[in-house]
Amino acid sequence: MPFKDKNIVITGGAGGIGQLLCQAFVEHGGKVTVVDRVNKIDTSENISLLQGDLSTLEGIQNVANEISSCKVDVLVNLAGLQYFGLFEEQSAEHMMLLYTVNLIAPAMLAQSVTKQMKQRGNGQIVNIGSTFGSINFAHFVSYSSSKAGLQGLSEALRRELEADGIDVTYIAPRAVKTPLNDEKVMQLAEIVKMNMDSPELVVEKIIQAILKNKKDVYIGFPESLFVRINSILPRVVDKALAADDRKARQLLEK
Repeated sequence: MPFKDKNIVITGGAGGIGQLLCQAFVEHGGKVTVVDRVNKIDTSENISLLQGDLSTLEGIQNVANEISSCKVDVLVNLAGLQYFGLFEEQSAEHMMLLYTVNLIAPAMLAQSVTKQMKQRGNGQIVNIGSTFGSINFAHFVSYSSSKAGLQGLSEALRRELEADGIDVTYIAPRAVKTPLNDEKVMQLAEIVKMNMDSPELVVEKIIQAILKNKKDVYIGFPESLFVRINSILPRVVDKALAADDRKARQLLEK
């Protein structure tokens, strides 16, 4: 979908990737509404802030009510949380928070704009996932499963809305060099030689995927190949990941 004069809503737009993505949308002529918890961003004629908390059902509903009453041409669900650690050590509160931000919020916000998009016969919902949602990694259990859910949401919603002229795009980057990765994640990346992309490259891929109305985009090779192998031969991937999983456990148990 071309962005000129289109109204674009992006969650997590105040973050590292989000800021670059907003700039890219504006450069293509779009008008951007950033949904984020922060109370201030660098706004302009084409960038505005909708302060909202996507970590609670009440906060999500407040944002949903706001955007449902406005014309939204493109919804980009970018906001997300990550957890790297032993599954049994993740607190119930953090687990609930992660699933709420990563999966419940995208579903509810997509639901809130669907009716208006149907009435116009056009629109695009973009969900930013992760290769971790297709190659489910040990020690990223809640994160991987939340992104797997987001991929499933995208696929089911795409099939439901296809006849209504609404596009649904699922984009799965591999690891990205952003503050989302804490010190231990960066240590793991170095130990297992994890491929990590720059935010600029990821933003460029996201923009192109939306412009071309792509259905599914997996960023990075060989990760995109491993996604396909994992869907057919997951037990082979089990063995391929075993050594890295042991290294991750050793790091976490230090």
